[in-house]
Amino acid sequence: MICKGRLNYMRISAKGRYALAATISMAENYSNGENITVISISEKLGISKIYLEQVFSLLKRGGIVNSIKGAQGGYQLARMPSQITVLEVLKAVEFSLFEPTEETVQSKAPEFEAAMRFSVFDALDRAVRNTLGQITLYDLITEAEKHKADQGFMFFI
Repeated sequence: MICKGRLNYMRISAKGRYALAATISMAENYSNGENITVISISEKLGISKIYLEQVFSLLKRGGIVNSIKGAQGGYQLARMPSQITVLEVLKAVEFSLFEPTEETVQSKAPEFEAAMRFSVFDALDRAVRNTLGQITLYDLITEAEKHKADQGFMFFI
């Protein structure tokens, strides 16, 4: 749906969007085996280093990245990019996105509540989880490469 020149998307917080961008960046360099610093990702993506440190703390707690201490330290993905889904990344940082919907009219109209829960909220939750659970970081790298290739054409007259 287009509204005033912008696309409408599901509400994913800056933390979730930054976590996805950072993990895609890490996935892009996964095969070289090097540790990646928060500051290098911050500079590459134009995201605040302080904010990214908070994101990486959550990604580490969620088992998405491992931290390596020392002079050559940094972060590495905990698994191959093809084994990490968007659902896992977002679940590590987006707490409210996956909270159960609160009851709306349970005490006065329990039949409406049951209908909304079954037909809307549960169905939407299943669709989101299924979709995000099928997209891996590897898929996102592949998609990013397609867009990078699209921008690389130069035409001369």
